[in-house]
Amino acid sequence: MPLAFAAASDAAIPLHVIDADDLDDRLGTLPELAQAWAKSQDFKGTLGQVVTVPDGAGEIAMGLIGYGSAAKRERGRFHIASAAAKLPRGIYKLESGLAGQALEEAALAWLLSGYKFDRYRKPAKPGAQLVAPEGLDAQRLETIAAGEVLTRDLINTPASDMGPDELEGAARALAADHEAEINVITGDDLLTSNFPMIHTVGRASTRAPRLLDLRWGDKGPQLTLVGKGVCFDTGGLNIKPGSSMGLMKKDMGGAATVLGLAHMIMGLGLPLRLRVLIPAVENSIDGNAFRPQDILTSRKGLTVEINNTDAEGRLVLADALTLSDEDEPDLVISMATLTGAARVAVGPDLSPFYTDHDDHADAVAQAARKVADPVWRMPFHTPYEAMIEPGIADLDNAPKGGFAGSITAALFLRRFIESPYMHFDIYGWQPSAAPARPKGGVGMGARAILEALPRLLNL
Repeated sequence: MPLAFAAASDAAIPLHVIDADDLDDRLGTLPELAQAWAKSQDFKGTLGQVVTVPDGAGEIAMGLIGYGSAAKRERGRFHIASAAAKLPRGIYKLESGLAGQALEEAALAWLLSGYKFDRYRKPAKPGAQLVAPEGLDAQRLETIAAGEVLTRDLINTPASDMGPDELEGAARALAADHEAEINVITGDDLLTSNFPMIHTVGRASTRAPRLLDLRWGDKGPQLTLVGKGVCFDTGGLNIKPGSSMGLMKKDMGGAATVLGLAHMIMGLGLPLRLRVLIPAVENSIDGNAFRPQDILTSRKGLTVEINNTDAEGRLVLADALTLSDEDEPDLVISMATLTGAARVAVGPDLSPFYTDHDDHADAVAQAARKVADPVWRMPFHTPYEAMIEPGIADLDNAPKGGFAGSITAALFLRRFIESPYMHFDIYGWQPSAAPARPKGGVGMGARAILEALPRLLNL
């Protein structure tokens, strides 16, 4: 169900967001009855605290939402979402206490708090609804929320219902919604079209590998998004243990995220040319699966020694990145659930990203802080290039030793592209519920990129 604001209504219940650091002054602006009720309910403005104030007929006259202290708010984001979940069903409006970027974050948080993945269960009844706050671009926020919903739904869908064919279907549906063009190369046609590594990784599956190529827009700078679409990853012949395979339906999180971001870009009508490339495969085991010590020749002509078939994401991305370079885009951004090393380095909440351009890094970092979509720059540390050079081939897909695993993966990808480039090594999964982010698939980095695009592309 789309996440949308409620229609404006005179009956909407006013909500006052109250900072704990300014509790007495803020409560002093309210009617005496509301002040007395807040005191009787021990309202202290703590983060996420909710008190509803009744009128003389026992109906809700207003709501009070605790906003905590500035120090407490720094320990998380989307705090209003936790309050929205505690309010009784009804239509509300934010009356006071928030302005500017804090108000926009709160409105988006409220929208996202309504997300439920209910494909396989009875849909939940909608909870408290919010009227779009005055002064905000409600349509923009709803479009951003819709892109996030697309990303979450794609990641949350199990591989039985989200293989390469179904991922293609999602891309085709998105293209149809926005009058974009889409071309798909499937199965053995990948070989004749010179995408050998995409074919090699996916050939052992009963579901054919493919390359999805979506284009939209005819004016402005060109942005190319490349998303890893490994719909399930067994690890191949270097099979994963069961504990590591349990979340591998999310290994297409990069593809899901770029499709969600593409929806935002197209839905907002940004003045650019967009291309989305997704190598969609399933890394399976069969007699024709690729093997450790195989040497593959990529679309770019670089040879790759396979030292672990579980390092397959960088292989399919390499062919797609080579293609992305061929029409000289202004910027290429890849997004992938690429390495466990990234999670060890920064945990599940941060999106580590790589770029050689300091101005690009600054644009994304500033945008991320503004829209509460945290990122962290990692280094393309050139001295580590030797770690991905095995001697017998041009590149090694899985350097031994385990050091700097996210960095060496990013360096591997950089070998396949000459255009201005950024790479995001995301997790794509919320391990435990948080405000506006239930446990499960989640978009990472997309809103930061969207906010940064005017600076990244001089729009």
